[in-house]
Amino acid sequence: MRRVTGRAPRRRQVVARRVSRLGLWIAVPVLISGGVYGAVRLSRSPLGQSLLQSAADRMIQGTGLLGLTVADITVEGRETTDRETILAALGVGLGTPILAANPTRAKEQLEALPWVRTAVIERRLPDTLYVRLVERKPLALWQHGGKLDLIDREGAVIPVARLDRFAKLPMVVGEGAASHAAELLEMLASEPDLAARVTAAIRVGDRRWNLRIENTIDVLLPADETASAWSQLARLERSSAILKREVLTIDLRLPDRLVLRVSPESSKEPGILKRAHPPAKNT
Repeated sequence: MRRVTGRAPRRRQVVARRVSRLGLWIAVPVLISGGVYGAVRLSRSPLGQSLLQSAADRMIQGTGLLGLTVADITVEGRETTDRETILAALGVGLGTPILAANPTRAKEQLEALPWVRTAVIERRLPDTLYVRLVERKPLALWQHGGKLDLIDREGAVIPVARLDRFAKLPMVVGEGAASHAAELLEMLASEPDLAARVTAAIRVGDRRWNLRIENTIDVLLPADETASAWSQLARLERSSAILKREVLTIDLRLPDRLVLRVSPESSKEPGILKRAHPPAKNT
């Protein structure tokens, strides 16, 4: 006689569960596909777009009720841009649903500000917005085309309304001066005492520089070996105070000499000095 066990019913239950799970796995993609299809159809009409936006807004408000709200806004790298301007660019404030923040739009808004070069915005769930800024560093004033602008190290214009608080920055003049300003100022900094007396640098033919010393003396630098000529001028000033004489122009463009043009009261003829070379190093 065959024994009767409970295996058959259990097998039917297992099969039923498997069929149920299979149906669920089939049904979920179908429902999602149907929802996506419906959303696409709705998005093709103004009314549908309005309904979808309204549904998205309600969903975001619902996440706020679940606790996903902005409780902290962390900003790094801010030196000049005021906090209120940053908050306005973010488009959200404390207590706002954090999913309402749009990092892409906020990045565009922040990078359109005068002082912001780059911006990074992150949602750090559940309640923190993180902002990292790289601000522009003012380098010099740039006079060109009859106007005056503030520029950074890359030569980009920083669009500020007032320039009076930057009056102590060096001034570069002429087309092409902005893109070469950082290189020039770095070279001038090698002789800081003399650099402090430079009141303007004029770009000539986008090849070389003329320097204005204390608004009275013009120094003509060569297109090549510019740093060497600048160092030579500093050595002459230390040894013979050449800039304290009745000099109008110092021409350093010749490789082995410099030409001085003095004021008419001192002499009518330019002076010519051989360029002294630094002593050779012992090896």
